[in-house]
Amino acid sequence: MRLELSGVRVAIGERAILHDVDLHVADGEFVGLVGPNGSGKSTLLRTVYRSVRPSRGSVRLGDDGERVDVWALSARAAACRVAAVLQDSPVPPGLTVTEVVGLGRTPHHGLLGREGAEDRRIVADAMDRAGAAAFAGRFYGSLSGGERQRVLLARALAQQPKLLVLDEPTNHLDIRARFELLDLIRSLGMTTLAVLHDLDLAARSCDRLVVLHEGVAVAAGGLLEVLTPRLLREVFGVRAAAERDRDGVVRITYSARPLAAAGPAVGLTKVG
Repeated sequence: MRLELSGVRVAIGERAILHDVDLHVADGEFVGLVGPNGSGKSTLLRTVYRSVRPSRGSVRLGDDGERVDVWALSARAAACRVAAVLQDSPVPPGLTVTEVVGLGRTPHHGLLGREGAEDRRIVADAMDRAGAAAFAGRFYGSLSGGERQRVLLARALAQQPKLLVLDEPTNHLDIRARFELLDLIRSLGMTTLAVLHDLDLAARSCDRLVVLHEGVAVAAGGLLEVLTPRLLREVFGVRAAAERDRDGVVRITYSARPLAAAGPAVGLTKVG
């Protein structure tokens, strides 16, 4: 399943948040969306899972033969194709892990639909795939941050989506939980678009990166193609360089000198 954004613009009143953003995620690809705070990353994700309607442009999802604009779908039909794991996702109080994951089946049978054997099988499989089966009977509120993220991922998988979108899924997690969660997500092989705040984690986990700066997609491509010293300086305000180590992992080395002055991204232009 392929995701394609074309000319997406989002504005609040007269203020533009996103400026004609083009972006694509290939079938089975894990693309990281990175950029400074306030660059429009979460807003872009919201256009994909139908929380913020673009004022211009399209968000299309489908195979090579046919793609449909997610905003032309009903909310239920869109939820059967796109699942989101968000920061601090609201969960009704007093539910067990199994009950929370079971909420992911709602788009397939509606609020008044009855759970069947197939739903229970899908929920159990989602918990197993997300590493949440061990605490299936516990109350969601009793879990650690890392455990909760696994449960929210399992809930998303129970939707049986074609596309997974993640908004800073490692926020508030310790370093081990961050590695475990991103390694798990990558192992799923699903088409994934993720907002990641930590550049090092993004470089470790993603196939490609898209960089947003002041609402504009200023770079997109392979890790080393994107994470150039110039871009790191002009967009993120740091002196740094990225290189691929012998183990295949791209690592970023930051200069011991003071941070570069964070000025305008001179010469960086919209990609696409």
